[in-house]
This record gives sequence, structure tokens and C-alpha cells, in this order.
Amino acid sequence: MALANKAINLASVGSNFPSSIDKLKNSSTKAQINLRVARNSSVKAVQSSSVESDTGRWVRKRRPQNVDGDFFVDHTCIDCDTCRWMAPQVFTRVGEMSAVYKQPTSSEDRLKALQALLSCPTSSIRTEVPPPDILEAQKTFPIPVDEKKLPGVYHCGYHSEKSYGAASYLIIHPGGNILIDSPRFTEKLAKEIETMGGVRYLFLTHKDDVADHAKWATRFSCDRILHSEDVEICTADVEMKLEGNGPWSLGDDIMLVHAPGHTEGTVCLLYKPLKILFTGDHLMMTESGLSIMEMYNKYSVPKQVDSVQKLIQFDFDWIIPGHGWRIEFKDFQEKNTILEAFVREKYNQYSSSYK
Repeated sequence: MALANKAINLASVGSNFPSSIDKLKNSSTKAQINLRVARNSSVKAVQSSSVESDTGRWVRKRRPQNVDGDFFVDHTCIDCDTCRWMAPQVFTRVGEMSAVYKQPTSSEDRLKALQALLSCPTSSIRTEVPPPDILEAQKTFPIPVDEKKLPGVYHCGYHSEKSYGAASYLIIHPGGNILIDSPRFTEKLAKEIETMGGVRYLFLTHKDDVADHAKWATRFSCDRILHSEDVEICTADVEMKLEGNGPWSLGDDIMLVHAPGHTEGTVCLLYKPLKILFTGDHLMMTESGLSIMEMYNKYSVPKQVDSVQKLIQFDFDWIIPGHGWRIEFKDFQEKNTILEAFVREKYNQYSSSYK
């Protein structure tokens, strides 16, 4: 199965992920969790050294972990994982940063590498020679997530360092388009979105991934939505502040689900017609398995586990997170089996927190 701009299909691909995924596969429910990540064991991990010029300013340097060739990752990489799920045929993780393990050999792989280059929040992906096709790559954003299965849902690209490289998505909706979390502002992307009908709502899943929300709000005169518990000085003027525990609705087909844990005001967006749950930083698939990113928790890990359990009641087949790989479940039953096993594992892990 193709991984770049599509989901990890939990029903059809052999697994190479360890950790919680292996545990879930071996559980009594025998849930089939199937994942594949591009690997290249021949890439040797070498600790990257920082480089400073005589002027005292940091100089970008090609990491030695990259294979020879045009594309490379420099030492400013923040290990956000963007390039590895956008173009897994080209990028992998070596020495706690990304690196090129295989130069693109087809036009499709080259396009995906260029899309990753443009989406990198720190501009850490570079080429030895200025790419003559970069303008054509820019025109591909926003990128359809899956034109057949998820029509009208797009990945915006242009990830922002302000949100540690979080992905932003656009839903084309008859009641007004919805931008989910903020990409890095660029007029090129704004013009493309404008041709698609602009933005009616900018839904912010939580306070970490607001990035250039003010610029987008000004550009499209859209209403921003954020839970009041996550409002900070930079978001004090958002137009719609959610109060309480919800759920809330945007029309008949969109539900906003309060999922406190990662932050107190984290909210997921459930797009009912296509059965997609946009989770922000609440729940995701990483190269190590299904994850709630405990190390980055800003409120309460036990409450975050409780919030994952709450998701079991909702009908969705897709998880599209702010970070990490998208997930497609075979059906409602598989989704519940996997989430129940994951929650059970986490409750056992953090059982002392519940005493």
C-alpha cells in the first residue's frame, strides 16, 4: 500500500511497528493491526555535529547520514516526522533526525520529496541544485488525502515550526469550508484555497497548533473556533470559544468532541459523512505505534487515556492526526477492538494514577 499521502490501512499491510502495536496484535482479541514504514538498515547512524561560522551564526550543513545525491536533510531538522510520512520512499529517521536514505528515482517519488521539502517547518530539506520543478510542486497544494475514499479532504502542507510541524487539513463543505489547525501562512497556499471556496471556519484542535491563525483569519475573514480552556494571549480574540464538555455541532454533519488530556481544551472534529476523526495531538500513529505522546503532555495523561476511551462510542473509520501517520480502520468493530486494547494497555501502565 502507498503511504505518502494516504493512510496506513490497518486491514491490509504487514506490520513492522513494535511497542503497543505488537502488544495489540498479540492480545486476546487478535486484532490485526497492520503497518509498514520505509526502512533502510544500511544507513549508518552518525551523531550530527553542530556547525558555527566565524561570525557566530549557525551554518546549515548536510547531515552525513544522508545518502549521496541531490536531496538531503541538514542539521537543523527538529525530528517532526513530516517528511517521513509524506515521502517514506525517500526519508527515514537516523540519529534522532530525518535523513535521505534513497534518492527519488521516479517522477512520483520526486514530487513527494518536493512536497515534503515545501512542507518542512524548518526548511531543513534541501537540494544540491535548485529544483527546476519546484513551482509545479507548489501548485499541488492542498493535496487530496484520498480522492476516491475521502473526496473534498485535503492536506494543506506548509507545516509551521510554531506548531512543531503539525499538519493542517481543509474540508470542502457546502456550508463553508473548514480549515483544521493552522498551516504556515503563505500567499501561494492562500490563493489556491481561495479558488476552492476560501475558509468559513478555522477550527483549532488545541493551543499548540494555532501557528499563523491570525493571518489566516485576516486573509479569509473566517471564524476561529477554540476551546476556552486553551485560549491564551495569542488567541484571546478568537471568534468562537467553546465552553464546557460538549459535544458541539457545526451543522448536521460535524461534531466537535472534547478530549481533554494533552491539553485541557483539546477538541477533536468528527466529520460524519466520511467517518473521519481529526485528532490534533490527542491520538496518532507514530513509527513506534499508536501513541498519545505522553512526553509532550501538558495537562493530564490519565485524563487523556479516558478521552481515548470516550472515542470508542463514535462511528469513524479514519484517524487523521496533527502529527504522524493517518490511520484507516476496516470497520467500526476493528476500530473499537484496537482502541479498547490500547486503552487497556495504558490503564495498566498508569494504574497508579487512578488509585
